[in-house]
This record gives sequence, C-alpha cells and structure tokens, in this order.
Amino acid sequence: MYAQVVFPMPFKTAFTYSIPEEFSNSVKVGVRVIVPFGKRTLTGFVIGLSETAGTKAKIKAVQDVLDAVPVFNETDLKFYEWIAEYYLSSLGEALKNSVPYGLEVESKKIIYPNRVICQELLEKESKKGTIKQKLLSVLSRKDFITIPQLQKEVKKKSIYHLLQSLEKLNAVTIVSQIQEAKVRAKKILFVKLVLSPEEIYPLLPELERRSPKQIAVLLELFKTKGEIPLAELLRKTGASHSSVKALAEKRRLIKIFEKEVDRVYKETYTEVQKEIQITDEQKEVVERVSAEVENSNFKVFLLHGVTGSGKTQVYIELTKKALEKGKSALILVPEISLTPQITSRFFNIFGPQVAVVHSKISYGERYDAWRGIMKGKYKIVIGPRSALFAPLKNLGLIVVDEEHDSSYKQFDLAPKYNARDAATIKAKLSACPILLGSATPSIESMYNASIGKYELLKLTERVDNAVLPEIKLVNVIIEAKKKKMENVFSHELLFKIKERLERKEGVIILQNRRGFATQIYCEDCGEIIMCDKCSVPMVYHLKSNTIRCHYCGAVKDVPKVCPHCGSTNLKFFGTGTERVEDELLYHFPDIRIARVDSDTINKKGKLGNILNKFGKGEIDVLVGTQMVSKGLDFSNVTLVGVISAETTLWLPDFRADERTFQLLTQVAGRSGRSKTKGEVVIQTKNHKHFVLQKVLIHDYQGFYERELNLRKFNGYPPFTRLSLIETKDEDEKKSRRAINDFYKFLTEQKPPLSISYPHEAVIFRLKGEYRYQILIKSDKAKDPGGKILRTAIENALVKFNKVSAARTVKLYLDVDPQSVM
Repeated sequence: MYAQVVFPMPFKTAFTYSIPEEFSNSVKVGVRVIVPFGKRTLTGFVIGLSETAGTKAKIKAVQDVLDAVPVFNETDLKFYEWIAEYYLSSLGEALKNSVPYGLEVESKKIIYPNRVICQELLEKESKKGTIKQKLLSVLSRKDFITIPQLQKEVKKKSIYHLLQSLEKLNAVTIVSQIQEAKVRAKKILFVKLVLSPEEIYPLLPELERRSPKQIAVLLELFKTKGEIPLAELLRKTGASHSSVKALAEKRRLIKIFEKEVDRVYKETYTEVQKEIQITDEQKEVVERVSAEVENSNFKVFLLHGVTGSGKTQVYIELTKKALEKGKSALILVPEISLTPQITSRFFNIFGPQVAVVHSKISYGERYDAWRGIMKGKYKIVIGPRSALFAPLKNLGLIVVDEEHDSSYKQFDLAPKYNARDAATIKAKLSACPILLGSATPSIESMYNASIGKYELLKLTERVDNAVLPEIKLVNVIIEAKKKKMENVFSHELLFKIKERLERKEGVIILQNRRGFATQIYCEDCGEIIMCDKCSVPMVYHLKSNTIRCHYCGAVKDVPKVCPHCGSTNLKFFGTGTERVEDELLYHFPDIRIARVDSDTINKKGKLGNILNKFGKGEIDVLVGTQMVSKGLDFSNVTLVGVISAETTLWLPDFRADERTFQLLTQVAGRSGRSKTKGEVVIQTKNHKHFVLQKVLIHDYQGFYERELNLRKFNGYPPFTRLSLIETKDEDEKKSRRAINDFYKFLTEQKPPLSISYPHEAVIFRLKGEYRYQILIKSDKAKDPGGKILRTAIENALVKFNKVSAARTVKLYLDVDPQSVM
C-alpha cells in the first residue's frame, strides 16, 4: 500500500510514500506521519491511500505514525480542501490548522563552527561588508546555530553555497537533528494505598516511634480514600519525599505511580448564575433555529439584535437543544476580550462539557483541550477564529458572535481565511444550522439576508426592560473655541463622569489608540519621528518612558533631541489610552482606573481579574481600546465616553465608515443595560458626518442603505469579490519588479476582471520590507463563485514561480481582504 502525503508548505503537490508492513494497520487517511523529504525529516498529513504508486520514481517509506486515531475524517478533509482552494493555499497549509502548535516532528540542520578556523578566515577576508564576511563574523563567536538563525543574523537567505564551501575547509560541521514535538501529555506522580486501612492500623504504633511524618502521610491517604498527587500530599502533610518513598519501597504500604493529567484552562472571571426568563422575541428566535437543529438541516441565520437584547442567552438555549439531540456546538467569538463573560456563562450552565481555545492559554492547555475534544470529552468549544478547527464530532450548531468583526480574518499566515465564511461551509458539510449574531451586521451579511441567501431574525428590544442609551455628540473644535476643553476632555464629559462617580455607577471610556502620544513632532524641521523599519510614527509610552512601533514592536528610549536636525523643540501629539488614564487621574485623583488594551492584558487571566473588580464596583472607570466595545455586559455601567470618534473614520479604506459605525454603536451599547438609563458622550471634530448622525439615532438600517449604495457605485463588496496581491522585500526594487511581473502575467490572460496598476501599500514599509500591491475586483454577477478570479491568479502564479523574483521576494495572496491598506 501507498500513502499520499501533503506538508504544511506552499506547494500543492501530494507526495507518495510506501507503507511498511509494521504500519499497515495504523496508516489511515487523517493521521500524521513522519517521512523523509529530501535531506530532511518532516511531519505530513495522509490524505489518501492506494495500492499502486502511480510513479516510477524511487519511493521512500513512512518512518513513523504519530496518531492512533485520525485527526480529520472525510467531511473534515472536504472542509480543508475548500479552504485551500478558495483562499489559494496548499492543502497542507490548510491542514496545519487541524492540530495545535508544537506537535510537528522535523529535522533541522545545526551548524557547529570551528571558531578558530572561522576567525582565521575572517581575518584573511579583505572585503568588508560582504555576506561571507558577515557569515564568518557570526560563526566565529557561536558554538552552534541553526540555518534560519544564521540567515536572520546576516540578513540573507541564499547562504547554502557559502556554508558548503566552509564545510569543505572544515570551518563548519553541519548536522541534521530530529527535533521532537514541543508539546506532550503532562504526567505527574500520584500516591495511593496498597493495603486497606484495616491492614495498616496494627503497624501504626511502630511507625509513630520511627517516623511521625509517615503517620501523617498514611492518615491523609486514609482521608483521601483514593489517589492523590504526590506534590499535594507533601504540601498537606509537610513530609519529605524520602519519607513517602520509604513507605512505598521499604514498607510497601503505598504505591507511587505516574499518571497523565489534563491541563485545564480556568477563566479568572466569574459570574453568579442567574435565573433567566427568555423574552418572547428570544423564544421565537430559539424556536426557529431549533427546528433546523432538530432536523439536522443546514441553514444560515443572521440574528440582528440591538445591544443588550440577550443574544448570548439565545446561544445558550440553542446549545441546550443541540446537546439534547446528542450533538456538539461550536461558539466563535472574535477575540479574547469577549471570552471571559461568555465563557463564564457557558461554564455556569454546561460545566465540564465546555472547552475554551484561544491564544492566551498555554500550549499545553491547548493541546489537552484538543485531545479532550478528539475523545468526545468536550461537547462545546468556545474561542476565536482558531476554534473553527477544533475536532468536534457530530456538530449540531455553529454560532458566530459579533459576525461583523474583522478579527475573524486571518491576516498573517496562509491560508488567509475568514472564520465567519469558512464556518458557513463547515456548517453546510456538517448538515447543521449556523447563527451569525451582531448588533451591527456586516454589509455583506445583511445584503445576503436581503436577497434571501440568509434568513434574517431580529431582537429589537433590550432585556430587563432596559432602553437604548441616549447619545450626544460633542464637537471638540466648537468646545475649544468656547474654552470648554481640558486637554482631551470636554467639560461636558468631565461633568458626566463626576456625576457617575458620585452615584457609584460604572464608566467606560474608549480611545482606540494605545500609548500616551501617537506622534513626536519637531517644531523646527517639521519632521515626525518614524520607525526605522516601518512607514509609521513611533508612539510614546509614558509608563515605560519609551517610544514604540505598534507594527514591528521596535522599542527605543525617548529622544532628547530631534534625530533629523538636533533641535530640542520636540512636541508630543495625539492621544492614546495612557494619556486618557493620566488626565482622568489629574481631574479625579481618588479614582480607581483600569486600562484595557494589549499593553495591559498581556498576562494570562489579567482581563478576567479586571472585569471581576469592575463588576464588583472595585474599579470605577475602564479605559481602553476597542476591547471595551465588545461583549461587556455590566448592569452598573451608565456612562460611555468616546474621546475621539475619528480614529477609524479617516483611514484610507473602503470599510472605514462601516468600522466606525460598528465600533461606536457597539461601545455605546455597553451603557444602560439595566433599569437605569444610560448615556453616551462621543467627542468629534465633525459632528455632521453621516456615520455619526446614524450612530446618534441608532439607525442601522439608514446607515446600511447608504453604505450599500456607495459600495455599488464604487464596485466593492457585496457586489464584487476582491483579492489583494502583495509583494514584500527588503530591497525596494526587487519588490517593485516582482509585482510588475505578476501584473504582466495577470493581465496578459485578459480576464474579465478589474485589475489595478501595481502601487505602493498605504504603509509602504513594514518590518523593514517594502510593500507593493495589486487590487483585483471580480463582478459577482459574472463570477458568482469567484472561479474566474482564482483561475486568473493561479495561472499568473504558475508563470511567476518561474521567474527569479519568486525565489527571494515574498508574495502574498489575500482573497476577500478585510483591509486594502
């Protein structure tokens, strides 16, 4: 027998391997195997079996099988094949998502330099600044180094020929070493009694004379009536490891043994479970979707529910229905800022049947959750986009909460999938309904509902007789002329905050920028201090007294003089969350503030702890980025303030208006979620802008209709399908040449597509690389499935891969991009 194996690499070919007799029963479709690949050893996925090789080439054999049971089945494989085809990646790249990080086994080349010889060669090297000189400089001071590390040090990929020449001179030794999986099952030592307490009682007097600590150990084991972790036993009794060991080896009264344990993620945020009576509107929604759960029918529902209308309770009720049918449920949330509250509520109802998967849990916890899902231990999975690939069996329901959110899109790695759209295909293949929920549905989803592709369900009223908050726009330019501004705060917003503090009510302040000042500007030469590697300004952070790039992560000390002209006349402009926090403390010195942004919640459990305190009234004000706009449900919040409404409005992106409307509507919805009416104060420089006017009167429909007309006129989704082609390289000329080559191969096919000329990206330089882009539009009326678009790109890619630029320049393909920046 032979196995067809794919690898998590860009090439789309499957490779054939023979199956040795010893693995004949264990190699199946869906398992991972270790196989030789060229001079390396890699982990691959088996996607097919055959009795013939289908090739006359020499066939290598499978070396090992990593899985006892398949990681994916035939339905799953179809899902991954769709992802690979639609998002223009290889099947192996798509299948890489089917297992948690750290499970791959592969060989890596390790370079062991002879530092003496390398130093001698370095001294003989006359030309300075050459790749060879840089290479020898690194090798002469290293005991060992991997090839990727060396490439990074010398900033050059093509170093293999130099390494081969150095190997011939005995300057380096290159060894291939197998690197085992980074994550394994956790095993710890347990202790249990070998004899019954009745058999041990007669021995206690003698033991008490010789070792009182051993008596304490035995008494604790009597109390436990089973097994107990050794570390816990030692902690409870104060006994030494040698005392316990003596009881096991000399006395043979107890047994010490190794046992596998699960690393279970525990959410730090907790809520008291409440008895909830669902409203008539909620009941109608639950009954409609339950009918499809009951009959195992695929159907896409769009739930448009105003903020505070109880969408989470609808998800809970539907999950109950799925579990009653013996099925599982997948609940997707856009990012970790939404998981604490929704996770707590699901744990309250469903307990140990819930698994949480997101980037803030450890690799070990993720691995154990994945194994538990595989075994059927967990029936409900909650998490952001990566949870889409959880190996749930017998799916009965998929929920995509805040379906409009851009974080459902994978931005960095191939395949650049959109979890919302991919979840729809998963639901179709699993024959189950999918519910897309949002207070501000995406233009595409609402359009799909309007043409009958999705079924629209509505929740028009808030629960608990709460009403939508009153929103007020404050023009900061007008207020400044009236001398009614205190730096970033208007007098009106400060007065409202003071009112809430006196009444012991909660306040949320949104400023969608991190740091203290977003720009440092020289008044003498007019230059802004930019990142060395990115075309963006450095951001000043007050707490660390540093300037940082929020794109590449570069950190520097705050400059004392302008790096361009040497002037000391530097000014700090722009407002971030740190500055908002600082000014609030100036106006209200006794205030208890917590800041919620990616700088402050980088530690595990930090967000949950902050939300616990805020819910208990131990924190008066939450200041944060868009993280505070989603999913937070606190009855004590009666005021929301927005420092600047324009942070997303002025971005050069066709979704800028939509994102601004969604962000402001969502954050406004955090206010007044109980009987006390809420207020929202939005500070702006352009209060007449149509987006803000629609936010003011809670008019989603009016915004949707106007935005839809603009999209139709300008040729953007939902009327067209987009694809963004991007090249990146440290050499600007190479990047430009590569995009021009791709453009030529694309246009010479003369496809019925709208193809932009190659142009610089809005952020032209990012992490030291120059970016060029092509934007392709395909009319959905002529190309409903996007087949014409994908075929044109794939044909161009075949030709592009034959040119020299393809070997060095990075090329990225993004189907349905969320941003064109």
